[in-house]
Amino acid sequence: MQHLLDLLQQYGLLIVFANVFLEQIGLPIPAYPTLLVTGALLTQGQYSPAQLLLTAVIASLLADLAWYFAGRRFGRRVMSKLCRISLSPDSCVRQTESVYLRIGPPALLFCKFIPGFASVSSALAGTVGTRVTTFIIFDSLGAAIWAGSAIVLGTLFSSAIDELLDILSEMGKWGALLLGIALVAFILNKWWERHRFIKSLRMARISVDELDTMLKSGSRPVIVDARPAHLQGDGRIPGALSMTEDTIDTVFIDTDIDTDIVLYCSCPNDVTAAKMAKLLIKRGYHKVRPLKGGIDAWVDAGFKIEP
Repeated sequence: MQHLLDLLQQYGLLIVFANVFLEQIGLPIPAYPTLLVTGALLTQGQYSPAQLLLTAVIASLLADLAWYFAGRRFGRRVMSKLCRISLSPDSCVRQTESVYLRIGPPALLFCKFIPGFASVSSALAGTVGTRVTTFIIFDSLGAAIWAGSAIVLGTLFSSAIDELLDILSEMGKWGALLLGIALVAFILNKWWERHRFIKSLRMARISVDELDTMLKSGSRPVIVDARPAHLQGDGRIPGALSMTEDTIDTVFIDTDIDTDIVLYCSCPNDVTAAKMAKLLIKRGYHKVRPLKGGIDAWVDAGFKIEP
């Protein structure tokens, strides 16, 4: 444990850079505790507050720019990849999208305080076409607020943090083991939350080929576009009925309860479609299934869409 503390004192800025970068790129390795500890160690004079803050901001900005340009290059498809890398529930994509589209770039000022929000908001900024200069300004300010708060708290509570570090140091290898267990427990908890969320939405899905076959055979399933209204302008499956979580109680589905109902969205693991499918099943509809892969799978298969 003492060796770890010596490394932190000697290579504090490098460790902060790596930790912040990895967290912002999407890995479940929290950097806030590292910033708290390095903030508490400022009194030892190994580096200045300005150096520590600048290191954290640069690391954060580099990671966020990577997601920003990925969002600009690959569009909304990058969201699915991002949620597979991080352990945040897939609902973070839809929640983040809602917040960012409502507030705009100023959302970047506080997004790093919300688990799972930072990486998604950076990718979304690129996807919706936020200007790169605007993104850099707001993202840098947000990183400075986030890292600065940790550094200030670390400085204010330096005595308590020093005492904790002394205790861990006296524990030797057991102190290091305790920190390792805490990190593993954090990652496992995030994984379990995601596992439970996906399991709760597990249900039979219909493939795009099966849906196409149903349409060509003359069968008339009710197709529901469950995407937010601002995404439906990109095109929809022919004949799809628009319905969101906000309008599900007001939109009337004029069909028999035994008619096939297919819902699709454009989010990872078909989260929105699956959630709405469960709501429709509770309302008495028996044959409700999400479309596997959503609108992206439909387009990739070469099937037509309409405005």
